Amino acid sequence: MSVEVIKPGLLTSLQDAGRRGYAQLGLGRAGAVDEPARRLANALVGNNGDEAALEITLAGPTLRFQHDAVVALTGGLIEARVDGQPLPAWTSCFVPAGSVLRLGGMRHGCRSYLAVRGGFDGTLVLGSRSSDLHAGVGRAVQSGDVIAIGEHTPASWFRPGRTMQALRWGLDPQPWLDYAREPLALLRGHHWQALDDASQHALFNQRFMVSKDSNRTGHRLEGAPLQLRHPLELISEATLPGTLQLPPSGQPIALLAEAPVTGGYPRIGQLAAVDLPRLAQRRPGDTVSFRETTLDEALQRLTEREASLQHLLQRIEQRLESA
Repeated sequence: MSVEVIKPGLLTSLQDAGRRGYAQLGLGRAGAVDEPARRLANALVGNNGDEAALEITLAGPTLRFQHDAVVALTGGLIEARVDGQPLPAWTSCFVPAGSVLRLGGMRHGCRSYLAVRGGFDGTLVLGSRSSDLHAGVGRAVQSGDVIAIGEHTPASWFRPGRTMQALRWGLDPQPWLDYAREPLALLRGHHWQALDDASQHALFNQRFMVSKDSNRTGHRLEGAPLQLRHPLELISEATLPGTLQLPPSGQPIALLAEAPVTGGYPRIGQLAAVDLPRLAQRRPGDTVSFRETTLDEALQRLTEREASLQHLLQRIEQRLESA
């Protein structure tokens, strides 16, 4: 079973939970930048959760399904049609063999996730099928690619047919999409004290704008430049997704899924992990602001989010089994 790529979209890549434990080799985690959205898409098609999905950025691909498939679309709200018929998001859908799925522009958010029952079966590298464009592992999807689909049993909640089908129920995207664009929680970084007083105040009180030069490595944030009290001579230190660096321009860079494992810029903050998906869904031109948080609060919010997500994943599994 496979899918043919007719058009690749702006930036489409295979992403799973990423590869962990290879920082000593200079290789970061990669994986989906909005991990809850990927996990929910997998759950809606009855996958175990670790399968690779297509991460779609701002404008989507056109795909031809060579066999019957069950798909789900989550994350940013994107225009989607199967042979001209609207494909609903945040639910499970049956796509018949030979049909063409056209994904257009994104109305809200920056990244959508397309999961297929069985998962997209890309090349396994160090335990992950994720493309790491920054590290040169894998590549973005291109026209003419044929992406295999993993082995799976038929979905019992659909009867095979010649037209697209969708479940009568779906998920509410509201809790998982950053409609309000509220401030993101940020901990003080190792070099926080190196900022001058005005910049310390500005970091938590001004609004930044996501630059068009942003990508999966990081969001470049434009605003009034932040300044150090004195120039710093630094050696490279460990970085990870969510690290807020300050290059000489004074415009911060918030690292994302393809963050390098080390960096030589001052680390002025660390974004709470629970807010990483919210940052990843901000698109060029969107505003970003920060509020100060503590490690205890950040861990508590992450624990609560994971509990809510696990409960929802279990409810999806139960409903699919009873459909």
